[in-house]
Amino acid sequence: MSTFSISAAPNLTSGRLLARNTVWNLCANVASIFIALVSVPILIKHLGVDRFGIISLAWVVEGQFSLFDLGLGRALTKLVAEKLGMSRHQDIPSLFWSSLSLMFVFGVAGACILAAISPWLVHSLLKVPIGIQSETLGSFYLVALSLPIVISSAGLRGFLEGCQRFDLLSAVRVPLSLFSYVAPLLVLPFSKRLVPIISVLVAARFLTWATHLVLCLSVWPELRRTVTVAGAPIGRMFRFGGWMTLTNIISPIMVNLDRFLIGALISITAVTYYVTPYEAVTKLWIVPSALSGVLFPAFATALVQNRQRAALLFERGIKYTFLALFPIVLMGLTFGRLALRLWLGASFAEVSTPVLQLLTWGVFINSLAQIAFWQIQGAGRPDVTAKVHLVELPFYLGVFWFLTRRYGIEGAAIAWVLRTNADALVMFWLSGHLIRESRPAIRRLLWMVTAAIPLCIVAVCINTNMAAIIFLILSYCALSIVVWFQLLTTEEKVLAQNPLRLFTSLQFKTR
Repeated sequence: MSTFSISAAPNLTSGRLLARNTVWNLCANVASIFIALVSVPILIKHLGVDRFGIISLAWVVEGQFSLFDLGLGRALTKLVAEKLGMSRHQDIPSLFWSSLSLMFVFGVAGACILAAISPWLVHSLLKVPIGIQSETLGSFYLVALSLPIVISSAGLRGFLEGCQRFDLLSAVRVPLSLFSYVAPLLVLPFSKRLVPIISVLVAARFLTWATHLVLCLSVWPELRRTVTVAGAPIGRMFRFGGWMTLTNIISPIMVNLDRFLIGALISITAVTYYVTPYEAVTKLWIVPSALSGVLFPAFATALVQNRQRAALLFERGIKYTFLALFPIVLMGLTFGRLALRLWLGASFAEVSTPVLQLLTWGVFINSLAQIAFWQIQGAGRPDVTAKVHLVELPFYLGVFWFLTRRYGIEGAAIAWVLRTNADALVMFWLSGHLIRESRPAIRRLLWMVTAAIPLCIVAVCINTNMAAIIFLILSYCALSIVVWFQLLTTEEKVLAQNPLRLFTSLQFKTR
């Protein structure tokens, strides 16, 4: 039937498999960031600020138009994982080809719109230097040409995620990411114009699409034998994907609008003092992002198979997120002022340290809430989270406006933290309401966060480096004892002592 045996489906929620997939996901994210850090300065040096800025804008435009997938990529992940949990393998080919066809059509529509408005973007909206306007317009046309491939690629990735094949996704993501950054460097000796460089990047998009398609056909050979487009699943996919799209529109507004409001209410200088610690601390999101991406299809599978298993995955998700981030958060709160002083100077640290400390706590709580968010999505209720965000947005904007006008960038940080904490409370309440089996894990998390608050307050109040070092050593020792004897199971202790077993102890069963 496929490379999965009927008995393989329960393994899709195996703790060891999910841990291994999370490590794959995290390694791929870190590698991509490292590749970008190395390559971007070289591109800026050789292309110049203007041309590199156009490349950045082109990818921003591509990212915005990627919303034309209408959430079908995530919908495919959820439905494939659900079908695997119910052992309804015969439904998967029609799901795959239906979603892929729709996403390609939406990509063509997005391409036509982008191509139509590109002259207006280049000549009117964006302040593009006259000397590179023709290059920029050609680049935007090339980006439009790639949109059907970019959007349908989300469906291919969604299918592999639904099958829990993060090992394949990660193995492909790193070399393709490397190619995306190295290929323009190879063009530089021959041309520094935008069109050849964007052409190479678009070619990388096509290569990525082809590679993912080959992987999908390899993982599920039945896709080659059964190429069908069915209307039955389309309505459900649109309902799920539509609400996901609404969330994907609102969430970036709440996450990114703060810097624009600060620029409008205070000054551009204040934006720098706020955004710099923000960009530093939000790098912590790489941990919940790697974990929640793996847990989402696992939740979808477990919730139709064994709800107790879904509750166990939820408990482990919030526990591992807490344990991975809290030591970093505690260190950031303790040495945040010193780190900013060494990095950017004493005057910068004096202004930005309170913002750093507030946002550190906010990102920590938001990271925990992401696990609840994706459990709700796995339960097939994206409408709930979208409605919550719709209600949140006006209240957040009002509070942000008031506190920023009154307290400056510290008030902006307070508003952001209040929103993330309120959002976390709502998400966990909804998770416990929809999946009653998760309530014990939520209560344990509440106790863990309550115990963490006094430590964080002490960390912020410490003024000397020696006291900070002693405090961290004592805190880490106490945390290690509590974790080992109270929080970790026997299986987790075994894996902690021998992490390599994640990659050797579990393999997919195949026919």
